[in-house]
Amino acid sequence: KVPDCRGDSDGPRRGSLCAAINNDLAELGCHLHRPRVPTGRLGVGWAGNGALEGPTVTPCVPPAVSTPSCCQQHSEEVCESCLVKTTLTAENAVEANKLSNNYKFGFKKWKSHVTARPWEDRSEIVKELYSDLNVIRGSGGSSLTCGNVLYLLLFGWWLSLLYVLVAAVMFITVMGAPYGQLCWDLAGYFLWPFGKVIQKVEVPKSHQVCEAGVGESSALLGGPTPLRWRLHCWEGTGYWHRASTAVWLCLGYPVLVVAHGLVCVTAWLLIVLIPVAKLSARAASRVLLLPPQRVLIRRLRMTEVPLEGEVILCCYRAANPYYYKYAVDGINVFAVNLLPLVLVTLVLGYVDSPNHLTGSAVKFTLALLSIMPLSYYIGMAIASISAQSNFAVGAVVNATFGSITELTFYITALIKGSREGNRCYAEVVKSALTGTLVGCVLFVPGLCMVIGGIRHQEQRFNSRSAGVSSALLFLSVGGVFAPTLFSKVYGKLVCGECHNVTQNPLGHYLCHNCHFDLMDNNGTLYYSHVQPLVYTVSILLPAAYLIGLFFTLKTHTHIYDIHISDCHSECPQVSWLFLSLLWSVPHISALSPVPGHHHSAVVHWSRWRALVILLLSTLCMSACADLATEHISPILTNSTISQYFIGVTVLAMVPELPEIVNGIQFALQNNLSLSIEIGNCIAVQVCMLQIPILVLFTIFYPTNFTLVFSDLHVYASMFSVVLMNYIFMDGKCDYFQGTVLVMVYFILLAVYFFAPSPSGC
Repeated sequence: KVPDCRGDSDGPRRGSLCAAINNDLAELGCHLHRPRVPTGRLGVGWAGNGALEGPTVTPCVPPAVSTPSCCQQHSEEVCESCLVKTTLTAENAVEANKLSNNYKFGFKKWKSHVTARPWEDRSEIVKELYSDLNVIRGSGGSSLTCGNVLYLLLFGWWLSLLYVLVAAVMFITVMGAPYGQLCWDLAGYFLWPFGKVIQKVEVPKSHQVCEAGVGESSALLGGPTPLRWRLHCWEGTGYWHRASTAVWLCLGYPVLVVAHGLVCVTAWLLIVLIPVAKLSARAASRVLLLPPQRVLIRRLRMTEVPLEGEVILCCYRAANPYYYKYAVDGINVFAVNLLPLVLVTLVLGYVDSPNHLTGSAVKFTLALLSIMPLSYYIGMAIASISAQSNFAVGAVVNATFGSITELTFYITALIKGSREGNRCYAEVVKSALTGTLVGCVLFVPGLCMVIGGIRHQEQRFNSRSAGVSSALLFLSVGGVFAPTLFSKVYGKLVCGECHNVTQNPLGHYLCHNCHFDLMDNNGTLYYSHVQPLVYTVSILLPAAYLIGLFFTLKTHTHIYDIHISDCHSECPQVSWLFLSLLWSVPHISALSPVPGHHHSAVVHWSRWRALVILLLSTLCMSACADLATEHISPILTNSTISQYFIGVTVLAMVPELPEIVNGIQFALQNNLSLSIEIGNCIAVQVCMLQIPILVLFTIFYPTNFTLVFSDLHVYASMFSVVLMNYIFMDGKCDYFQGTVLVMVYFILLAVYFFAPSPSGC
């Protein structure tokens, strides 16, 4: 513990010690404003205002301690933040770089590991997920569980029946009798495999077994000699053995492999039943290919532990609810399961163009669902490349591919609308842009607050970093909607149909389909005033984004309080007395490399592999976006739901589902700063990057897209931004404030649901 300076009874000696410690603390805090290069096992991340991951240590500050000269160049608030730091630990330099990138403005926030975690650092729950089904444990309780019963109802009964039928066929062939006996034993095993073990054993010599007779006992687990061993006495090792194997491989094995393959695929897709998938895969690849005399099936007693032979299968539970954490080569199991959906979508979309097999609604749904795993792969590739590269490469990759998911869909929709002369596509794109903005400002942080508030009573975040994002968001929203407000002031109101409700020429008129016409007098207002304003805004917004990047990543990095440090090489000014005190505190030991815990980075995806996956995912994303826009037309024309609602909900939020999942995971770890930054960064990129890119695209490829939004989009966006800044003002929140944001979001969705369709649709 750091000694308390107030009221100490040890006299001036203890007071001078505490003063020296606090001088070192202040010097360390100001010294950490400069970025470092990560090496070894590192401590990552500092938060002066908000509670991030890890503990917070507040050293004592005696009234008489003078502020070092290095701190005088910063404001008093910054100097105070030097004394309160939070540490995040990383297993290696690559992982530390990824964690640091999470707190950089403009970089994609990614929760999953980009490197393989050391096995000894994982929890027992995760270790069980990756363990093979060949480990014999002690008594784990009753085998009668809900998951095991579910296995019996879904797979066990018919799989056991199939083994009985195959066993009958094998016995009929006579030559396949040993395999028939094996299938009979396996029928009982797969009916209820829990608490049983399958072993590969060494078979006693045939003459020894025959001489021993029926009463001979097995030397492995006790009990009578299996019938398959006695059948082996007359089976022989020559022609009869080869004939028996041939019969098995022709008649029995293919049927069982197909059945186990079906069980494996179904159980894997259900995720919680992945142990059943492993069970079936190992049975088809190992058990069924062994000679029948080398397979031994036994029920494990509570005190019985096999000492001889190789354990092939030993399963205790059919279901595990924690398999949502399971990953294959760093890829989450949900993304793995959705990858075949992309292939099905592309095949159906481009092979069945006349819609003979499926309709447009099915193809549109499949194309939209396929965007989710592709967004995950793009995010994983960006995070992997950024973590293994320098800052410049990471910034270029994030700026280039960070918004590729949304831009791909928007551009393909605008191209299709321009070819068909349909203005409805441009209105849908505007609705999707507004829906992304509103959803990332209200729904994403609100949902994270609610879910995180269930575990943590009150969550804090860095209000200064959130203030920077909020300022950029205010600027971006004002710039995006400036042409719209300009058109409302100077445009001419034109109505499609008006009726006199009082039959008096001077009475009241009821008008329908009214809008501000910008093309009056041959489009003088639009081409002379509105369009130059749009181009000016499209130049200023990216420039403001670059200034924000320079401000947060170069000149004012201390606002985010993020640092990667190796104290042995980076903190020479800190006294050995202070270092010894730091190392005496368990939670601060992550500031320096921990002896015996140096782990080399084993990345899931190398930079070249990540680049190839990024390019392939982007290509598939373009194809899926093309299919979605190709088959959205019947939905827009025949659906009774407003086109506003379709754009604001489905088209806007489905591509952001991986980001929402990342935000929820950060919130559950009491790291609400990143959850908020995820929503803010996406909203800022929509206004400052995506919309200017769309405007630039319309210059080279004329479309119906104009930067003039409906009144509903303007009011919803501005109200959302104001409400978000009011909620985030004090730097702390709870589930109630999150509920307010989510409820306001649903109210806006209700408004869009009941709103009439936009003009041109």
